[in-house]
Amino acid sequence: MVSKKAANKTGMSYDDIEPVLSADQLVDFFCEAFPDQDRSAHDFVEIKSGFLRLRQPAEHSMLRPGGIISGPTQMAVADRAAYAVILAHIGIVPMAVTSNLNMSFLRGVEARDFFADASLIKLGRRLATVDVRLWQDDPARVAAQSTVTYALPDR
Repeated sequence: MVSKKAANKTGMSYDDIEPVLSADQLVDFFCEAFPDQDRSAHDFVEIKSGFLRLRQPAEHSMLRPGGIISGPTQMAVADRAAYAVILAHIGIVPMAVTSNLNMSFLRGVEARDFFADASLIKLGRRLATVDVRLWQDDPARVAAQSTVTYALPDR
């Protein structure tokens, strides 16, 4: 595994940093940290270097008038995907917290499964920044884009 420090100094991409947690380990953590959610709420379908894909099943409680997924739900999914990709690459750090989330809604998300693709932009000692893109059917047809920054505690 390439250290974050080495990646920053050598100009390597975060695509070169291998995950340290599996999908099952992430699900175990999320279920322990958020006990009101069951395992099916955390469907991490792909984890690889600098990247995580989350599948979110649509539920009636997520809908807004017009039958599309609400903005707050999309923001929560983007935040969860960002948290998961960070933890997948640094290990379990429960007190990593969202310090900024900026969201652009580009098209409606229909009331069916959708995906969040989270890619590390920067993974520093104190801050991690993640690009999250929500989509259905085709990852190239982005429904919403978010840039999420997490403050990381001393590790």
